[in-house]
Amino acid sequence: MKQSQAMSLVEAVANVSVGYGVAVVTQILIFPVFGLHTTLEQNLKMGAVFTVVSMARSFALRRLFEAIRVHRKE
Repeated sequence: MKQSQAMSLVEAVANVSVGYGVAVVTQILIFPVFGLHTTLEQNLKMGAVFTVVSMARSFALRRLFEAIRVHRKE
């Protein structure tokens, strides 16, 4: 069964949305260990940037692997 591009995007957004929360919490906990002191606003903004990049990466990889699967099936 082929996954549509729309469903690939939905899956990527859901995955990355959860990752956003994990990333922000991780930054808050880990940055001070390395001497980096940021505000909650800065952590949210950095998390947002990484989230957009991650979403694009996840979607592109999903489409690549779907193309490989379809190509091998032919």
